Amino acid sequence: MAVVILAAVIAQLSKSLGTAAADGRDVATVFANFFSFFTILSNVLAAIVLLWAALWLWTGRRTSAPSGDAKVEPTGLAVAMASVSTYMIITGIVYNALLRSIVLPQGSEPIFWSNEVLHLVAPLFLLADVFVGPARRSLPWSRLAVVIAFPIAWVVYTLVRGPLVINPASGVPYWYPYPFLDPNGAGGWPSVVLYVVLISVAFLVVGSFVIWWRRRTGLPRPAPTRT
Repeated sequence: MAVVILAAVIAQLSKSLGTAAADGRDVATVFANFFSFFTILSNVLAAIVLLWAALWLWTGRRTSAPSGDAKVEPTGLAVAMASVSTYMIITGIVYNALLRSIVLPQGSEPIFWSNEVLHLVAPLFLLADVFVGPARRSLPWSRLAVVIAFPIAWVVYTLVRGPLVINPASGVPYWYPYPFLDPNGAGGWPSVVLYVVLISVAFLVVGSFVIWWRRRTGLPRPAPTRT
């Protein structure tokens, strides 16, 4: 899955840069914009973490559970897997609920197979991995802060960078990766704030579910609370 994701990212990047060069656009800006999409960043992170998990499993470098009868992933890998699973699930939900029907300018359409991998196949794979992934480690609730730190940083980066970039396609003096984060749209800043709040809640809900499921099924499980 990691290899398929990376192939999809590279294919789409190659097409985007090739189109930009053919149209005389600023290729450096197109490159930076490409890696400013949450979809791309979350997929790249997912591929890296999946490769990490695969290497850990294949090399047999495992950490024994306290009982000695099971193997669980290292804490760092567990947090990383919980994080990218959350990001990819949200990517799939947001794209298929809000963005799939948006018509893009002619010449900027994504490669079909790459688009489906990044927005549907990979998110479904990470969703399935939440339930059936091997050697899962239970995580404390405090790790939720780590899971949502990256989306918060990305939103701040996007809103700060947006008015500083000239759109290489249209020439307007701003660029935002998604229309619901563009304060120059019909809804203005109130609409942007509303979407940011809604998506933040979605990240909290999905991230909480991922950690809750790990606490329910992973090892070592938290000790029961005594009253």
